[in-house]
Amino acid sequence: MADTFKLELLDVTKEFPSKGKKVTALNNVTMQIPDHKFISIIGPSGCGKSTLFNIISGLDQPSFGQLVIDGEKVSGTSGLVGYMLQKDLLLPWRTILDNVILGMEIIGVPKKEAKAQAIPLLEKYGLKGFEHSYPSHLSGGMRQRAALLRTVLYNRDVILLDEPFGALDAQTRSNMQEWLLDLWDDFQKTILFITHDIDESIYLSDEVYIMTARPGTVKHRLKIDLPRPRKPNIITSKRFIELKDEALTLLSEEVFKSQKMELIQKAVQ
Repeated sequence: MADTFKLELLDVTKEFPSKGKKVTALNNVTMQIPDHKFISIIGPSGCGKSTLFNIISGLDQPSFGQLVIDGEKVSGTSGLVGYMLQKDLLLPWRTILDNVILGMEIIGVPKKEAKAQAIPLLEKYGLKGFEHSYPSHLSGGMRQRAALLRTVLYNRDVILLDEPFGALDAQTRSNMQEWLLDLWDDFQKTILFITHDIDESIYLSDEVYIMTARPGTVKHRLKIDLPRPRKPNIITSKRFIELKDEALTLLSEEVFKSQKMELIQKAVQ
C-alpha cells in the first residue's frame, strides 16, 4: 500500500516581485507530513518559514507546486487548518472564555454549545477561575494557553504554530512545552511548529525539517527517535545531545551562508 499523508507540499516554489525583479523565497520545497505527528521547522532568518505557513493556511498561493491535504489539491484555500502566530491576538474586549470560543463561533457553533465545550478545557488546562477575566489581566503564558485552546477548538486536524513561545521567559516556555505536549496527545492533531530553538524542536517533535538559507528549501529531515512521553530531563541524554549536535551543525552552515549573502548584498548596494 502506498504511503498516505495528512499534508503534502510538492515542489512548492514562491516568488515575489521586488524592484522590477523576482525574488525567490521558497524553492522546490517538498514535505510529506503523516497524520497525528508533531513536526518542527527550523532555519536561518529569512529562509521562508512564515511564507510556507501562509501557503499552507491558504493566505497565499505558491507560484509553482501544490499543497495537498487529505489527498486533495487545496492551494489557495483558506480555513482548512488552524493557525496561531507568535502574538496571542486575543481580543481585549472579550473575556478569556469568549476569546477561546471565537473560532467555534466563526464556524457556526451556537454560543451556548461552544461555551459548554470550552469550560471543561479551561479547567483542565490551567485557566480555571479566569473564564471571565480579560486578556490584560493574565500573564503572557496564560494568554498563550487561551490562544492555543482557541486554535484547537477551531476544530481543524492540522494546526500551524509560528513561534508561539518565542516571547516567553525560559521557565514559562518550559511549562508551555509540557502543556502543549499534553494538549497534542489529548487531541491527536497534526502540528507544524516553527521555532528558532533547536532544543525545543527536538524535545517536542517526531521530525525536524531543517531549511536552507534563502531561497528556502529542505536541507535535511531529522527523525527524532526519542521515546514518548518525554520529560525535561531527556535533554541531558546522550541521544538528545547527538541529535542537537547534528541539527546545530546543519543549521550553522545555513546561517553562515545567510550572513555571507547579506554582506554581499550590502556591498553591491
